[in-house]
Amino acid sequence: MSASTNAYKDAGVDIDLSHDLLSRVKDRLAATRRPEMLQDIGGFGGLFDLARSGYRDPILVSATDGVGTKAEIARLTGRLDTIGRDLVAMCVDDLVCSGAAPLFFLDYYATGKLDVDTATSVVTGIGEGCEMAGCALIGGETAEMPGMYPEGDFDLAGFSVGAMERGTALPEGVKAGDVLLGLASDGVHSNGYSLVRKIVEVSGLGWDDDCPWGEGTLGAALLRPTRLYVKQALAAVRAGGVHALAHITGGGLTENLPRVLNEGQGAEIDLDSWDLPPVFKWLAETGGLAEAEMLKTFNSGIGMVLVVEADRASEIIKVLIEAGEQVHALGHVPEGAGVTYRGALA
Repeated sequence: MSASTNAYKDAGVDIDLSHDLLSRVKDRLAATRRPEMLQDIGGFGGLFDLARSGYRDPILVSATDGVGTKAEIARLTGRLDTIGRDLVAMCVDDLVCSGAAPLFFLDYYATGKLDVDTATSVVTGIGEGCEMAGCALIGGETAEMPGMYPEGDFDLAGFSVGAMERGTALPEGVKAGDVLLGLASDGVHSNGYSLVRKIVEVSGLGWDDDCPWGEGTLGAALLRPTRLYVKQALAAVRAGGVHALAHITGGGLTENLPRVLNEGQGAEIDLDSWDLPPVFKWLAETGGLAEAEMLKTFNSGIGMVLVVEADRASEIIKVLIEAGEQVHALGHVPEGAGVTYRGALA
């Protein structure tokens, strides 16, 4: 029996849709281009000339992440223009914690049946995130896999590579007495959404209902994109006196701060040093979440923490404020392991 010329399309994969997607996003991709790129997207691999980046003795740093079940809220609400930025931020905000500047980014978009409008919105957001972070969107993969995903469903993953000069890696030099500076988050970011979705279910509200703590719909408020801290954090690092950075993702302050401290060091945090944003108050009240659970699940209003030399703290705060950040002096590094809290979330 001879195969039909449309056999692959009949099996659920339409290659022409991928070409359509690429044609729609090519201008957005072009806006992320860096001079180190040696060819346009479309080859079997993305070529990047590290020698053109100006590093004398570079160390490469890589990071990968996704957006978790936040993508499900985006899909259900049809608001797909921001999760691409989330994807970039979750990768490059991790990468900058090593002291590296992001150079390029790749994405993986998988779905059962490619919807070009949906994919265009997502990839456009990825391009926006890359431009904001100063890295090139050098390539990616759009995988159409019938039978692997329910109709309309999709998944995302991102991969970022950055560089720094040898000998400048962070964390380095963290010591007792260092000051903890917290940068405000823009909301829930991209962690804890399985619990968020459960709380919304318990609340009886729908995604299109009015937001209980602000303007617009509940779905739109919960899809507020992850803040990109790259340029601001690197400005602080260049100013000198930054010993470590911690991206506050899943695990919250409780789990992420110890990742950048030395053995036998802890973090003492004054919970009265910032106000708990309304979205977290609503989640805590509606979900009946204890304070310890909030601090171990969500960022609770602090998306990035810098561990800095005490006598440089004022100067670094000024640099961060000039870069557009809202900075909170959270506490300090004491002797003794573990994260301890004073005061109460309010």
